Amino acid sequence: MEEKEPKKKLSNYAKYTGLGLQMVAIILVGVFGGYKLDEYFELGFPVFTIILSLASVVLAIYYSVKDFIKMKK
Repeated sequence: MEEKEPKKKLSNYAKYTGLGLQMVAIILVGVFGGYKLDEYFELGFPVFTIILSLASVVLAIYYSVKDFIKMKK
């Protein structure tokens, strides 16, 4: 039974690392997309960057909570 415990810890570590990287990727895509839209429309105030940044953070949290619920089942 002692051999299964380290594998389980490593498996959990891999799951949560992947989840964190997924959150970072979602947020970076949102920020980059907003930045490019602000560049394209030549706005003086970064409206799209702010909106898409906040939306991507909400989306990343949503996917994380959804994955946490799925992992517990």
